[in-house]
Amino acid sequence: MTRRLIAASVLLLPLLAGCVLAPEPLRGEFSALAPREARQASVDPAGQRVRWGGRLLEVTRFDTHTCFLVAAEPLGEDARPYARGTSQGRFLACRAGAYDPAVFSPGRAVTFTGTVADNDVQPIAGGYRMPRIDADVVYLWPESPGDARVRTPSPYAW
Repeated sequence: MTRRLIAASVLLLPLLAGCVLAPEPLRGEFSALAPREARQASVDPAGQRVRWGGRLLEVTRFDTHTCFLVAAEPLGEDARPYARGTSQGRFLACRAGAYDPAVFSPGRAVTFTGTVADNDVQPIAGGYRMPRIDADVVYLWPESPGDARVRTPSPYAW
């Protein structure tokens, strides 16, 4: 009986590992439109529902809302941004309310869901067209423990 249970677990484990779900607030149906495509002049992205993410570059608080400047990255199956060497440009996501720039610090991974508003022209490199979304979800991912590993000294002196 125990051997059958172990054999069944070994067979089912790869199937269960493939069932990666996005966090509840990031689930839903979204356009496949990428930030790079949204900034092209031939595309009218306004009104499309998207899920975009990347690394925070800058956070600006206003009286009624906060805007996030993001270096876009492809999203994994779990909706987390993963740098894969392919830049998708930049985008601006704005949401009502006050978000603390100390918490939403540069370099942090974040995912947004919302509606594409339009392309803002930003004073970067002589007028960079950047898509802007009106975000309904701002999802800040936990920092990865990469450098926070505990290192123990080697028992060998050589």
